[in-house]
Amino acid sequence: MEQLIQNTSERMEKSLASLLTAFNKIRTGRANPSLLDDIKIDYYGNLTPLNQASNISVEEGRSLVISPWDKSLVPEVEKAIMNSNLGLNPSTSGDLIRVTMPSLTEETRQDYIKQARAEAENARISIRNIRRDSNNSAKEEQTNGEISEDDLRRIEDLVQKETDKYISSVDKILKDKEADLLEI
Repeated sequence: MEQLIQNTSERMEKSLASLLTAFNKIRTGRANPSLLDDIKIDYYGNLTPLNQASNISVEEGRSLVISPWDKSLVPEVEKAIMNSNLGLNPSTSGDLIRVTMPSLTEETRQDYIKQARAEAENARISIRNIRRDSNNSAKEEQTNGEISEDDLRRIEDLVQKETDKYISSVDKILKDKEADLLEI
């Protein structure tokens, strides 16, 4: 019984972590190095994440400064950022690349909010599917005579409490992201 609840909780935690990762990719008006996490560059014949081939820092809250460890990578990094479909335009000064975050228009804010709500709904669906799987496992154990009907009810109640906890976490994270996007 404890193992089933622990397994359910771990799986729901992964859904929450996945949501946070998705939210990091939705840009706000502020600069955040995690925005560039998916960008890969050709580093000596290997596709390497940008953050593993350079130092990325935030400057004045609205721009990112990228300092590649190998200065010959500057043009490659610039090209990768331009091709990333993030709507960012890098500018190079010597061996530093600056990426200024453009201000969000009301229309792009609303689009990002829609995207955030869709990601949150996907996380809720994932959590509900985990609940269903856990309840089915418990019912299977009860059918096989491994646990009593009272234990089945207890497990279902505990699984529902975990589900409620994680769904409310998703709602809170979404609310915070929406507030972040609406902030001017």
